[in-house]
Amino acid sequence: MITQTEKTTIEEYLEFELNSDERHGYINGNIVLITGGTPDHNELSIALATFLRSGLRGQPYRVFATDQRLWIPEPSLYVYPDVMVLERPIQLQPGRTDTVINPCFIAEVLSKSTQNHDRSEKFLAYRSIESFREYLLIDQYKIQIEHYVKTAANQWLLTLYNDPNAVLTLNAFDVQISIAELYENVESIT
Repeated sequence: MITQTEKTTIEEYLEFELNSDERHGYINGNIVLITGGTPDHNELSIALATFLRSGLRGQPYRVFATDQRLWIPEPSLYVYPDVMVLERPIQLQPGRTDTVINPCFIAEVLSKSTQNHDRSEKFLAYRSIESFREYLLIDQYKIQIEHYVKTAANQWLLTLYNDPNAVLTLNAFDVQISIAELYENVESIT
């Protein structure tokens, strides 16, 4: 049995995760338990995935939510983003059938315990993925979305949405999302 305080190899982590009833991330040799989210966190993830799935119907993309593992070789990271879009054909980590490597779009619903990590170290790791070009950070406690779009190598443009009447337009693909509709069933908004 592997404990969270021991450094583990990637192979040990993957075997551990395969046999676990819980989800775990892997950060530079450390196994990290991924805790469950709030109902509003789940609502926002599902709503976004639904908008994306509907908006991308008939296009060469796949939408994944919550349980799809992503491998980032540098800095040796396995994560489960809240929502991801991958262009077809999806690319898998060599030797794996359960781990993707080529997202073009990732969204994270912010929680009090993960928001700093999602904005900093995780975003830095995501930016090392060649196919990655758009990132959403969705606040579950107030209407606020941080929308990052890659404009050039090492250059990202931030647009902040905090008006419920606004419409967010994704750049990676032609999808528009009503902020009010995205948040319509979220109860914790202040």
